[in-house]
Amino acid sequence: MSLLSPSIKSRIGTSLPPLRFEVTRSDLRKYAVATGQRQARYLEGDEAPLLFLFSVLMPILPLEQLLEDGRQPDSALLPELPLKRIMAGGSEYEVHRRIFAGDVLMLRQTLADIYEKQGAEGPLIFLVFENRFESETGEPLVTERLIRIAR
Repeated sequence: MSLLSPSIKSRIGTSLPPLRFEVTRSDLRKYAVATGQRQARYLEGDEAPLLFLFSVLMPILPLEQLLEDGRQPDSALLPELPLKRIMAGGSEYEVHRRIFAGDVLMLRQTLADIYEKQGAEGPLIFLVFENRFESETGEPLVTERLIRIAR
């Protein structure tokens, strides 16, 4: 018997509204220092390290909007699932071009797939999210495929 109801499966392909943001030299420099970057192109704020984009996915929220354990609430793309423990399952990146200070990006987030497998300790539900970072003109910059696992 499948854990994935038609209602859950119907969420495949849903997207959040695009998010527009500007990559600033100041934000790049702060990120570089905070993450221990050593290359001048990052420390001087000229270019974004790849994982800088991860920070875009984590908005700054007031404390009262955080969950009891201090995490931000889950993405609105995450459907209500019968399995409640959500874990990271990895990320893959396809880099089309580097990102520089002054670039204005559009982030498009989609729930690309949901499927289930039987694990050693029981059923698992895999959720595949696609995060596409593009220029304002639609030029692909970075595509991330992010997997989360429910058990």
